[in-house]
Amino acid sequence: MNDNRGTKAPLTGRAAALCALLALSACNFAPDSPRPATALPAHYAGADGAASTAATVGWQDFFRDPALRGLIGRALAANHDIRIAAANVAQARAAWRIEGAPLYPQLDAVGSGQRGQSIFTLPGVGTQPIDVRQVSAQLSAGWEIDFWGRLRNLRDAAASRFLASEESRRAVATGIIAQVANGYLLEREYAERVALARQAIANRTDALRIMRRRHEVGAGTRLDVARARILLAQAEQALQALEQDRAINRNALALLVGGGPIDFDAEPDAVAIAPVALPTGLPSDLLVNRPDVIAAEYQLRAANADIGAARAAFFPNIRLTGAYGLISDDLDGLFSDGIEGWSFAPQITLPIFHGGQLRGNLGVAHARRDEAVARYEQTVQQAFRDVSDALVRRRQIGLQLDTARALVDAQRERARLAQLRFDNGRSSYLEVLDAERELFDAEQALVQLRRAQMASVVALYAALGGGFPADAAFEETTE
Repeated sequence: MNDNRGTKAPLTGRAAALCALLALSACNFAPDSPRPATALPAHYAGADGAASTAATVGWQDFFRDPALRGLIGRALAANHDIRIAAANVAQARAAWRIEGAPLYPQLDAVGSGQRGQSIFTLPGVGTQPIDVRQVSAQLSAGWEIDFWGRLRNLRDAAASRFLASEESRRAVATGIIAQVANGYLLEREYAERVALARQAIANRTDALRIMRRRHEVGAGTRLDVARARILLAQAEQALQALEQDRAINRNALALLVGGGPIDFDAEPDAVAIAPVALPTGLPSDLLVNRPDVIAAEYQLRAANADIGAARAAFFPNIRLTGAYGLISDDLDGLFSDGIEGWSFAPQITLPIFHGGQLRGNLGVAHARRDEAVARYEQTVQQAFRDVSDALVRRRQIGLQLDTARALVDAQRERARLAQLRFDNGRSSYLEVLDAERELFDAEQALVQLRRAQMASVVALYAALGGGFPADAAFEETTE
């Protein structure tokens, strides 16, 4: 009578062995990869502490000037540094695929042919040549059973490095965007300062003509003419220096966008970057928004996976190999009259003595992990400093701008009054000369400060990890 009391039958020896193999294959000697603790404050000093952050604003929304957006688009498509970074990503992706391949069985087909002649010497018969012909076809397979996770850790390390290279490319692109924006702002600054210098030259040319006429009619002195000539020469010298710096900046900007002509026909005051009230978020947002910080974290994960692979190398390696093939005297009969053969050859390798190589590899992996931890902490601290410095510059330049505007107004009034005093004969032309020179310098400084204010917003945007809130936007632009 059958016993049907519902008890489970015990596992057979073969099934138990299979379960044991599956359990062993889940081993992983890689250490955990928690994000290292970083001593970041809860808020930026003097910042708004908004819940949102600039990293959620795409560069196409942040930069509103169409000409600037066009230059950035060209740079993302053709800049040499970005192309190099993209090539590094492709290499890392291929390395990931290479490291993942050994996890799967390897299958090869091998065909070979041989033709020769052997000469036999038999007693009473003499020398007898014999032709040798042989054709073979073989299908071979091999698979390393990853009991200890060595292959999986090598694959995971390659995957983390691939992801780190992706983030590094984003970091390069963010830096290029900031450089293009700063170069464009410099171009607009130079355009405005050149316009001021040319206007000053025109005004001072008229003043020199008037001084000469006054001298000719006896109402002025040669000294006044010399001073007017000096004032004109100073403006011409300033214009020449500005034109030189402007040409150098244009060359640098052309290199950033990959070469080719750049059209700068827009008006200097057409620059529109972003509102000054840029949301900064919290310092902890840098850990998930800054591409260089994310890349450093992926490098740390890769270093931990390397430790797991180095530890697994101390344990036995089991490889299964097999082959099936046919041998025949000629090709026509290979698949009809050929001789079949197969083989199955499991192999286990246990490391016993390697002269300290395995322990050395493990030590190298631990040292690289320590280096990755230090680099991660350094990157986080540098990111916080970048944001803090940008916030300080934005705040202080705003204060300087108010002072500079007041100074320009005061210098303009002083120049007007000095000219009136000279026209009425109450002062020498030296007073007009000093007032005009200092007004020109104040106007030039005001233009530089306006550019510096916009550049500080760009620097803050880049420091916060802004640029690519949607991955597709970056991929479509650079690939």
